[in-house]
Amino acid sequence: MTGHVIAGPGGNPTSGLSFAPANTSVALHGAAEPIDPAPSLARLVGGDLRVPCLDGTERQYINLDFAASTPALPAVAEAVTAFMPWYSSVHRGAGFKSRRSTDAYESARATALAFSGGDPERDVAIICRNTTEAINHLTYRLALDRQDVVLTTVVEHHANLLPWGRVATRRYVECETDGTFTLEAVIAGLRDNPRPKILAITGASNVSGWLPPLDDIIDAAHEHGVRVVLDAAQLAPHHPIPLAADFVALSGHKLYAPYGSGVLVGPRSTFAEGEPFLAGGGAVDLVDLDEVVWSAPPERDEAGSPNVVGAVAMEASMAEIGRIGWGSIEAHEAALANRMREGLDHIEGVRLLGPPPGSQAPTLAVAAFVVDGVHHALVAARLSAEWGIGVRHGCFCAHPYLMRLLGLGPTHVALYRDEVRRGDHRNMPGAVRASCGLSTTTAEIDSLLGAVRLIAADAAAGTAPPVPYEQDPATGDFWPVANLPGWSAAERSAGTSCARG
Repeated sequence: MTGHVIAGPGGNPTSGLSFAPANTSVALHGAAEPIDPAPSLARLVGGDLRVPCLDGTERQYINLDFAASTPALPAVAEAVTAFMPWYSSVHRGAGFKSRRSTDAYESARATALAFSGGDPERDVAIICRNTTEAINHLTYRLALDRQDVVLTTVVEHHANLLPWGRVATRRYVECETDGTFTLEAVIAGLRDNPRPKILAITGASNVSGWLPPLDDIIDAAHEHGVRVVLDAAQLAPHHPIPLAADFVALSGHKLYAPYGSGVLVGPRSTFAEGEPFLAGGGAVDLVDLDEVVWSAPPERDEAGSPNVVGAVAMEASMAEIGRIGWGSIEAHEAALANRMREGLDHIEGVRLLGPPPGSQAPTLAVAAFVVDGVHHALVAARLSAEWGIGVRHGCFCAHPYLMRLLGLGPTHVALYRDEVRRGDHRNMPGAVRASCGLSTTTAEIDSLLGAVRLIAADAAAGTAPPVPYEQDPATGDFWPVANLPGWSAAERSAGTSCARG
């Protein structure tokens, strides 16, 4: 299929280039403001990389995609490097290295249990790949059936929607146009008949960054005799996890430990009986050809050779977050959230999705937005190719929620779904998401705002991008038509659409 080209300047595809410098002063509230050079809270591995841009220069890479995955903290990478010479089999070797590896793995388990608010007398921490796997484990182990109701919300990531639909009937708490819902709406769902067995809820939206009133929601669920499953993937790097949640799932790759480990924490009694989600070695005490005696939890739910390196990395990240301190992290988060969300909200032609600034609805330093007249994939492509800014675009593995934030009705949804079924992703709706982490500075936020302001101004004036961009129908993504280092046709890698998920 031929791609769709967004027109650029005529002649040489690199002629007429005009970009804002990486550190641009940004007008907030209609007035120019100097850059606030507030430092980051932590260095991250790869934080000093420079990337090629279409004007032929290299710029310091600005990572604003922390909500997807986080780079490693140096302390995490150092812990992994120090551990590697001691790596060996876990729980099944008498050698000294095996003992050291087992000790490291069990130490990581204890740290993850404490970090997630678990009670060591009552709860267990099951180490798995990520939040998605953790919730799939749990849905299988709760032994629900189709008559059982799981109350969840339209705000959820697919990881906290799709697994429940396999085992039970889902009931949804609907959101308002600003992407939030009230405690009263949750209580209504808890009281509706048949009464739910489980409340499955996110700790923070990965799209709008909104933080639901978790403490009040968990208390209300318990008052109605309903256990709470908390998807803490997005919450865990930014705020402490509520201690009252019955089950907690989180991912190391969102917690500055991108080594493929996650954790599921919940009552030992839930995992003490019945068959595990995964069957195999390491989960059993005795196997005959027609008999299995399963191990006690948590080993029962950890079949196969475990990811010891990932566990070591996750423990190191949790320890480093403890060293930095939640007070510092939350203050940093609030300052970045205010600057980014208010800045985007004041750019002409930009629509910020989710709670508006000053609405009393707390958010992470995450902002999803759209630029009038510009495809979300083109905005993301231009930010990367022209300014060296990394963001995500698409639906963020939260399709129902994003459709509501965009205000799309059934007719529009049906049209794009028909196109997607035919393999055409060009009109897939979506937004652009910028998300911050420990290393983000206000100067980086200002660079984003300056770049978005120029993209929006180009769209309003009908000005084409400085080079043509071609859209791939199979993915919906855009690529600049330019023969420059890092951006030539030969360097265009095959991939899947950011809008999928």
